[in-house]
Amino acid sequence: MTIQQLEYILAVDQFRHFARAAEYCRVTQPTLSAMIQKLEDELGVKLFDRTVQPVCPTPIGQKVIDQARVILAQAAQVKEIISEDKQSLSGVFRLGVLPTIAPYLLPRFFPQLMEKYPELDIRVTEMKTQDIQQALHVGDLDAGIIASKLEDTFLTEETLFYEQFYAYVSRKEPSFKHDVIRTSDITGEHLWLLDEGHCFRDQLVRFCQMEAVKVNQMAYRLGSMETFMRMVESGKGITFIPELAVAQLTEEQRQLVRPFAIPRPTRQVVLATNRDFIRHSLLCVLKEEIKAAVPKEMLTLQSIQCLL
Repeated sequence: MTIQQLEYILAVDQFRHFARAAEYCRVTQPTLSAMIQKLEDELGVKLFDRTVQPVCPTPIGQKVIDQARVILAQAAQVKEIISEDKQSLSGVFRLGVLPTIAPYLLPRFFPQLMEKYPELDIRVTEMKTQDIQQALHVGDLDAGIIASKLEDTFLTEETLFYEQFYAYVSRKEPSFKHDVIRTSDITGEHLWLLDEGHCFRDQLVRFCQMEAVKVNQMAYRLGSMETFMRMVESGKGITFIPELAVAQLTEEQRQLVRPFAIPRPTRQVVLATNRDFIRHSLLCVLKEEIKAAVPKEMLTLQSIQCLL
């Protein structure tokens, strides 16, 4: 049994397809299949049911895969101990980021970080909060950028900055004439929201006291924030956008932006890691680069803000 074989079975479990797993591992499919077959022969069990599509682990295969995750995480820590001792800023770093944060935060710091540290290979994946939390638990991510603390004893969480929400209002809406938006101005019939499971949606539904909002969700279940912004610009409804998104708007688009009345809804953007994470030097650099990339007033919670 080798570390490489364990990496291969995890890849097949992830992609449920031998060819895609081989591509991910940067080997040929026959090589990957042969190595997994060799492991199965050594253990005397079948790890995957190849008679179904997509392939899936056998019951005993799932137990082996779960243990393989633990073994690989521990093996990775050996290398991380050496890297941290050398204060090395190189190697692979896997970062999960919420889809409602990534498009607006990453362009502010990521290109500069790559230029400063060319030997550092940061691999970013956009994921929902629950998926980031699970990936941190099993070791599939090194860190995650989420909105609000999870209070998970398995994780270490540190606040990066505080970000206000703004309303993005169609010119045809009565509230377009208002300088500020009150929750009473917003009705479900005119509101574009992300589907359930997005913390961005959940936070604002609670703030606006509209737990039963269903209108528009059915037709735009897979909508994105950018899609909803285009709907507003075309003359229909209201949506919400985060503070960093405002900086990317044109002057014409900014005319549709309205702040909320005080107290203004605000989210806490947090960097989360597994509590056993070792590479603190790298993590410190990441935090410093992110904090330097956002406006200084976003680093502290303002008295006019309401933390969601």
